[in-house]
Amino acid sequence: MIAQTTKRILLPVAALLLLMIGLGLLVTKVMSHAWPFTVEDGLNRSLAGDRTGTGNTITAFWSFVGSTPAIIAVTALVAIILRLTLHRWREPLFLCAAVSAQAIVFFFTTLVIDRQRPAVRHLDDSPPTSSFPSGHTSAAVALYCGLAVVLFLLLRRTWARWLAWALVLVPVAVAVSRLYRGMHHPSDVTASFLNGITCLVIMGRSILARTVNWAVPSRPRALKVDRRQAI
Repeated sequence: MIAQTTKRILLPVAALLLLMIGLGLLVTKVMSHAWPFTVEDGLNRSLAGDRTGTGNTITAFWSFVGSTPAIIAVTALVAIILRLTLHRWREPLFLCAAVSAQAIVFFFTTLVIDRQRPAVRHLDDSPPTSSFPSGHTSAAVALYCGLAVVLFLLLRRTWARWLAWALVLVPVAVAVSRLYRGMHHPSDVTASFLNGITCLVIMGRSILARTVNWAVPSRPRALKVDRRQAI
């Protein structure tokens, strides 16, 4: 079981962490003065210049949706509902593991990559982490895209199954809001989609897939020898 967990989950997540760090170094060190990264500041300034009171209110809501307290609360609530409804652990563990994995990758990436936030007025308090990648966005991708996958697999009616994919719009709204509010560069949120989606794929193949057998192999029972026959 430990060997399978290492092969299916730990090694892929470690590889994703190295990939994210590599992308961060590419964006901040190697290609920081090359296109398309040279036009990112212009896009951030354009978004900041077009702010309105209504836009500020809407993006504040979606930014909160991707915040750590909201993600933890919704993940826990959805996991409990799935567990009580389905009477199994596969789907709740899939969501919790995907959200946790992206958070681990995000956290350790920010320890290595030191990127300043856009040079515009920030509408949210700046956390002490690096601008690369966006934790709000990757968490929203893991949770809401993961929930869309679960509902698509569980629902029976065709229209309901496809309607579940509307949840994919939630991380898109979170990403746009983080850009609008001056908290991230476009490449930050783009990398976050990669982080969240990859964690979903890893956990989907390791936990959610029906081909994965969770049963612990039983030890073969020793044959009982009748002492009277052995004599």
